[in-house]
Amino acid sequence: MSIDVEVADGVCTIVINRPERLNAMDLEHYQGLSQAWRRVRDDPAIRVALVTGAGEKSFTTGADIKSFLTGPPGYDEMWLTQRDQLLNRGLEIWKPVIAAINGYCLGGGMTLMLATDIRIAATHATFSLAEVKRGVIPGNGGTQRILTQLPYAIAMEMLLTGESIDAEKAARWGLVNKVVPGNELRDAAMDYARRLAANAPLALQAAKELALRSRDVDLATGLRMEQVINRMLMATEDAKEGPAAFSEKRPPQFKGR
Repeated sequence: MSIDVEVADGVCTIVINRPERLNAMDLEHYQGLSQAWRRVRDDPAIRVALVTGAGEKSFTTGADIKSFLTGPPGYDEMWLTQRDQLLNRGLEIWKPVIAAINGYCLGGGMTLMLATDIRIAATHATFSLAEVKRGVIPGNGGTQRILTQLPYAIAMEMLLTGESIDAEKAARWGLVNKVVPGNELRDAAMDYARRLAANAPLALQAAKELALRSRDVDLATGLRMEQVINRMLMATEDAKEGPAAFSEKRPPQFKGR
């Protein structure tokens, strides 16, 4: 039982490793996942993160019901909003995050996926926000992100019925980028990760931040933010390396500065 973290060639692979419980997470696992996300945010050697679950059955089913619904936190914890922050609970990570969905993506697993940028699913993956069947609602962004990522009627059907959809339907509605056989999932996700990691890291982070912040600002403000950030990026070493590599017909060697 653990949150396994491995960094290689600019890619941080995070594995929720509790397959005997379908990778459901108790408090210890949520704390470990929070630490992993903070490392992704803060470590300059990491350019891209990839998150998946151990085994072949489940990405994660989110919070372990035995741990949380039967023993909810006290009201005094309601205002500890910065403790053990998660990607889907507001932690700002501008590096790209890829989800490799290797089975059940339920409840908190789906809210985690909704906070990622690129999603690859195994053909046997299933997706649901079933919290209404348990007398609660999807936390950590479940009610806040679903309408921006699915058509209204489809999103509300998932949210209010608690029923699941399969990988084919998830792909048809644009919830995932690609569906592959289970034995090809990790390689397909890693292919995306390597392609992203080969790009200029400052530009990657700027592009992600500007795209996400566009939801909260008017167009004129967003366009101005683009101008300012692009002007800043033009003064970086990477902005010189990109054109040089192109003219010399070689892969660029971006340094993130």
